[in-house]
Amino acid sequence: MNTDDPRNLRLGDQARLAFDDAPERFRDGHASEQFSGSSGVLFEQAMAQTRMAICLCDPNHEDLPIVFANRAFRALTGYSEEEIIGNNCRFLQGPDTDPEPIARIRDAIVNEQVVVVELLNYRKNGTSFWNALHLGPIYNDQGELIYFFGSQWDVSGVRAARAEERHAREMARELSHRMKNMFAVISSIVNVTGRMRGIRSEADEINARIQALGRAYETTLDEASVGSIDAGQAISAVLGPYSADTSRLVMHGDNPRVPFGIVSIIGLVLHELAANAAKYGAWAGETGKVEVDWSIDTPSETLLITWQESGGAPVDAPAITDGVGSAIVNRMLQTCSGTIERRWELGGLHATLRIPVGKS
Repeated sequence: MNTDDPRNLRLGDQARLAFDDAPERFRDGHASEQFSGSSGVLFEQAMAQTRMAICLCDPNHEDLPIVFANRAFRALTGYSEEEIIGNNCRFLQGPDTDPEPIARIRDAIVNEQVVVVELLNYRKNGTSFWNALHLGPIYNDQGELIYFFGSQWDVSGVRAARAEERHAREMARELSHRMKNMFAVISSIVNVTGRMRGIRSEADEINARIQALGRAYETTLDEASVGSIDAGQAISAVLGPYSADTSRLVMHGDNPRVPFGIVSIIGLVLHELAANAAKYGAWAGETGKVEVDWSIDTPSETLLITWQESGGAPVDAPAITDGVGSAIVNRMLQTCSGTIERRWELGGLHATLRIPVGKS
């Protein structure tokens, strides 16, 4: 029976792998080097059934030839047993194989040490794959080195995912840098305009909003590539300047995922609430505090944010009229079909925000 027949390999299940007779033939041909007791049988069964590519090399022969390769190794490389046995593992190397991990392998062999490396290998058909190689010595009962054990794992997909993630991080860093520059330029323009037109206080208000947006974006850009962000991270960043005294700002929310597109809404709305609390609300006095909580309301797929002020000066609710901040909040929420409910209580404002997030 040809155990390397592609028709058998394509089945790829544990039952078929049990028919790999290479371990049995290896055991028969190396009777003096077997593990004692039942270990030989266990070795045979494990090598026949495992899906991990495994080979054994003989350090007592010139050029460390392969003396055993299981079916998974043959399937991974595309070579038959006849083409593998007797060759050094370097036959899997190719033009783009990095010499650095090869040097580490050589050092491990010389010093009889365990080593784990990733290197580019090539199959019989010329296609390349990233091989996570685990190499280590095997000794007999007398402590004599009899084999080097090698297990191979195709990590090409893992490497590609790593590269994609690394590229996304680099892009996020570049985007973050550019956005910081953009916010700095806008802030500078606002400052100059405010100074020249004698509206410095209005310019300061606008700059405060720009800075709040910048903080919200800066902390979430690393996640932008996946389309969703950690809402708690964005909220904490916006309210960061007010959190030095933890007794006056208490945040209870968890870390729900929300669409990246609502970062600006979260940033501006919470900034306006915080600025109002600092000027007129709970933070205008010495003892007032604000509690902020957030969570996802699953049935409605809505980000629910509650803003509760307490300890502030008494509020005359009927006399309150909407200012610029309230207009900005209302306008921002309209863009995403969100809502805000404001209720003026004895110690300050109680607001409930609902921002649709869909399935994030």
